[in-house]
Parts: sequence; structure tokens; C-alpha cells
Amino acid sequence: MKKLLSVLLASLMVLSLLAACGSGGNNGGQNAQPPSGGDTQAPDNSGGDAEPAGDVTIQVAALASGYEEAYPGMWQEVCDAFTAATGIKVDLICDKNLEDVIGPAMQGGEFPDVIHLATGREKGLTEQFIKDRNIADITDVLSMTVPGESAKVGDKIVGGFTDTSVTNPYNDGKTYLAPMFYSPCGLFYNAGLFEEKGWTVPTTWDEMWALADELPEGTSLFTYPTTGYFDAFLYALMYSVGGPDFYNKALRYEEGIWDTPEAQQCFDIIEKLASYTNPITPAQANDQDFTQNQQLVLDNKALFMPNGTWIVGEMAEAPRADGFQWGMTALPAAKSGGNGASYCWLEQAWIPAGAPNLDAAKQFVAFLYSDAACAIFAKGGAIQPVPGLTDSLEGDNKMFYSIYDNGADAAMGNFAAYDAVAGLGTVREVFLDPVNGLVNGSVTKDQWIADVKAASDQMRANIME
Repeated sequence: MKKLLSVLLASLMVLSLLAACGSGGNNGGQNAQPPSGGDTQAPDNSGGDAEPAGDVTIQVAALASGYEEAYPGMWQEVCDAFTAATGIKVDLICDKNLEDVIGPAMQGGEFPDVIHLATGREKGLTEQFIKDRNIADITDVLSMTVPGESAKVGDKIVGGFTDTSVTNPYNDGKTYLAPMFYSPCGLFYNAGLFEEKGWTVPTTWDEMWALADELPEGTSLFTYPTTGYFDAFLYALMYSVGGPDFYNKALRYEEGIWDTPEAQQCFDIIEKLASYTNPITPAQANDQDFTQNQQLVLDNKALFMPNGTWIVGEMAEAPRADGFQWGMTALPAAKSGGNGASYCWLEQAWIPAGAPNLDAAKQFVAFLYSDAACAIFAKGGAIQPVPGLTDSLEGDNKMFYSIYDNGADAAMGNFAAYDAVAGLGTVREVFLDPVNGLVNGSVTKDQWIADVKAASDQMRANIME
């Protein structure tokens, strides 16, 4: 995996990135869930370039994330370019609270044709569609020709990005979610403060704890935007502590995995990190106030926070301490001489199984990898896993994307999808949300571990195959 990402990042560098928080949605209510649809699947149009009927209008629903803030009108420009290339009209819905906007209509059985909404968000809408098997198989899109070009879609996506548990959630050899904007994730900090104080960025957790004990009053070691940001953190931590064997077993909830020394070390690190976290963090760790936690780093009130490279664009207009400079490091190694790790986070685009214009929707997904679309997205700092896109990265972005060249292992993939079970929480609810309780003292590490074990037994028994 590391070699894959090294090859990728050696050939992938252009301007970047991002302001696309995996959490920008409204925290009010959970009423934007799709109807349960059993095993309903869209028909398999195997291969070829489907020609939709004339005078077609598709509906595209896209999250108005930090990328859209960095380049307003980004998604509309892509839709207009698609119409120019194909003649297919697009009705675009682009909103920060996308789940709330499209949820009511979907509950009534009216679905957009294409949705750009990643996993890992608080409302878990994409995960719900995965669990209910309400996402169309788009494997055939990989063999389609990109509209307006001669290249096949599969040839314009870096190898490996359509073979992960993120894009192939059912482990059936088929692709259901298209890999879109990607970002190396890590711990972000004020490099200017480190230079001013003469501090060295920790490369092991022991060094991290030693630094925490030296911090001046008013500066905490750690904060996080929301618990949702612990997905990339936990993945990288598991990989750095236990390597690929432990990592892959953990992602499939293998029996006894949470009793291993590697798992215990992960729990211990997060518990200790919680004790060094700025105490105001849990109160602000929601989809309305998460930027206030990010502001703690810009104000030197917290030293490190987990995030993706979109943070630079997202906080571009925020006030900051004198001499502030963005820095990013991989999660520290579990022991001296070991490697740190950085999770490669992917946003996804997908087609609901109930999409009314399946052929035209697949053409739109194919167009997302066109040179025209890639160039538009890049203006907002949104980088796709397309060869050559990052060749000309400079400044902060060059530093961000070179993280794997500087000794960090690359972690990819998600916890395995599982069928919905009454009373069984989401991965976020089970593994990540308890971090708030660890910080404010309402949850103990032992309670958290017990809940993880109990939930994992049910998740393992209901893994989608």
C-alpha cells in the first residue's frame, strides 16, 4: 500500500486542496435517512457507453463543502461542462446541509440521479444506503469512455483506488462508489510556533507525551473538530501500531481482535490523548461549531488536531496567531524506530439504486474524470486520484502530499459494511463518538472497550458479503 501511494504521489502533484470537511452538515435530527430497500439493486448494464434518450435532465446532489467555498460555483461549472459535452441537462442541488435537503424527497421515493456525499458524516446517510444495498453497481462505468474524450474511465483512475473497502463495500469484486477527492490526513499544527519555541515535532507517542508535559499554561496538546475526524485518526493509529495484518483483521471485526496487545495499545493511546485534550473540545465538536475547535490551533490554545488538507482552505479567512504557518505530520510511530502512518481519505460519488436516469447518471460519473472536470475541481483545491494531477503542487500542498515520501505508511480502507440490525449503532457511534465522553469524563476506557466488543460481535455476524 505504501508503494502504491508512493508511486501515486510521485506522479500526482498540482495545486490543492481543500476545505472539504467530512463534517459540514446540520446536526439537527436524523430524519434525512433513505427508505430501507432490502437487496434492491440497479440493473447491471455491463460495459459499453450507454446512450440516454434525448432531452434528458438529471438531478445531481453535491455537498457544498470547503472546496465549493474555495471556488464558488465549482459544481455548477462542472455540470455546465457536462451539458456542453453530452447535451444532457443537469438540475444541481448543492448545499452544506445536503442530507436535510434531499432526505425528505428520498423518503418519498424520489432520488437524485447522482449524489456526491462521503461516508463518515454525522448523519451517516451514505452508510445507510450502503447498509440497505440501495447503491447502484457502477463497475461498468470503469469501461466507459469519458464523455468528450477517447480515454476509458478506468485508465484515468490511479490503480488501487477502485479496489478498496470504501469503493467496494460488499467485498464482491464490484465497484459501487466512485473515488473522488482524496487527501492525506494527519495531525495539523502551527509550524511557526514550533520554530519559535525550538520544539521538535514528535515522531513517537513517548515524545508526544513528553512535549505535552512541557507546554505552557493555556496550551493543550490536542483538540479535534468532531469525533467524526477520529475515523482517519483511528485507522492510521491501528496501522502504525499493528501493521497491515492487525489493521485488516480489525477492519473486519475479527473475533478476539480487541483483546490483542495491539488493540489495547490503541485504546490506551486514545485514553491518554483525551486527558491532554483541550476541555472545551466536546462542547464544540458538532457540525455547527467544529471550526471553533480548529480555531484553537490557530490561536495556539491547542497544539495538534487530526484533519485533512482541506483545512487550509476552510480556515483561510480565520484569524490566527502571529507567525502562524501550517504544519502537518503523520501519526507518531508506536515505538522508536517504527513508522508513523497517515490515512488517505476519499470522498465518494454514487448513484442511488432508485435513480430514474441510470444511463445518464453513469455518463455524469464518467465525466467527473474528464480533463475538463478535473481542472475545474482543482481550482477549488479538490484533487482526484487521476495520474498527473499533483505534478505541479507547491508550498503547503507539496508538503502535505509528500507525507508518504517522508517515511509514513499509508492506510486505506474502512470498517467493513454490515447489514442493518435493530439497536446496533453505526461505526461512528460505536468507535468514535465515545471520545467525547473520554474527554469530559462521562465514559471510561473500559466501558468503551466493552461496547466495541459487543457491537463488533454483531457487526462481524452481519458483514455484507
